Amino acid sequence: MTVLDILIAPHPTLKAKAKPVETIDDGLRQLLDDMLETMYDAPGIGLAANQIGELQRVLVMDCGSRTEDEAPRPMKIINPQITGISEEMSSYEEGCLSIPEQYADVERPAAVQVRYQDETGAQQEQIFTGLEATCIQHEIDHLDGILFIDHLSNLKRNMLMKKLRKLLKEREEDAAADG
Repeated sequence: MTVLDILIAPHPTLKAKAKPVETIDDGLRQLLDDMLETMYDAPGIGLAANQIGELQRVLVMDCGSRTEDEAPRPMKIINPQITGISEEMSSYEEGCLSIPEQYADVERPAAVQVRYQDETGAQQEQIFTGLEATCIQHEIDHLDGILFIDHLSNLKRNMLMKKLRKLLKEREEDAAADG
């Protein structure tokens, strides 16, 4: 497996809409494995194909390995579609591997029903709640070219992007000093 490069906002691919997957083959399964490896390495709990420069409707997630007591529960999700949402809302402090070290509360439906294909091509339908509901909505947003900061007010979004630019500039300066 390979750890892939994660695109950082405001990269234009992050705002593009991913295309449905037509064929599930060994190449796609390898991409999903590489995406999981990349997500774990980052570390994160979800990763959409847009974030690694692939405009395919695939994502990976694992909300089960947040503590040593929990076993990993990796999911490989192809062509996800939200088919139902709860009326109840929940707020969660979200972050994003493509917007490093920036966090904000985002309100989303507390539960979602999602239809998707697994890596064998079989149709699945599942209800996600709690952290998994937040994570899958966040990743499906990525596939639609939406970042979590797009759910914020202009003021909050601009503040986070300013902090991100400062962080990236500091990282570049540190790398130049080390190099």
